[in-house]
Amino acid sequence: MPSATALPVLYSFRRCPYAMRARLALIASDTRCELREIVLRDKPAEMLAASPKGTVPVLVMADGTVLEQSLDIMQWALRRKDPQRWLQPETGTLEELLALVAACDGDFKPQLDRYKYPGRFDDAEHAARERGAAFLRELETRLSAAPYLAGSHATLADAALMPFVRQFAMVHMAWFAAQPWPRLNAWLSAWTASELFARAMPKYAAWKPGEAGIGFPR
Repeated sequence: MPSATALPVLYSFRRCPYAMRARLALIASDTRCELREIVLRDKPAEMLAASPKGTVPVLVMADGTVLEQSLDIMQWALRRKDPQRWLQPETGTLEELLALVAACDGDFKPQLDRYKYPGRFDDAEHAARERGAAFLRELETRLSAAPYLAGSHATLADAALMPFVRQFAMVHMAWFAAQPWPRLNAWLSAWTASELFARAMPKYAAWKPGEAGIGFPR
């Protein structure tokens, strides 16, 4: 059990989009933690003891409380401190932002997996791409009204969706860039060029039991 003065421990994997969105929220809220980078093929027993589901991110609080869903980690951090108003959309409500994230996770993410790994699924790659593109066209429409998904500043939804849109774009970058989505392309480019994203993406050596983790954010 961590001590009462210990930082929360974040088990993370750099390239995982769920872990990525959690790290973005921790940075945006200036929430300090001890980051433990894991190797997916060799998950540490400490992480599995805290969260048997075996996926990242996992945040273990000083009192032993465990948050094992990325959206829960985001909301916990931002409800403590939200200087960039990620929980305060200019248009719509927080509930609508959460519904948009749910649509990403429940509808878009499965199509992303089929598009990215077509050999694992029965349906054709182009079919999954087109189903995923339908969701991206909705984002393009949203961005036609403002530079972010809910107004003139970023919100939880922008940070939560961006890692998955980025993955989709990276499957066939030339195809993505050629689509009639100028606002979505600009939105994604702005995110990936941002200082916030750079702070979320350093490479760290895998954590080993008995060693201290990395103070995060740096």
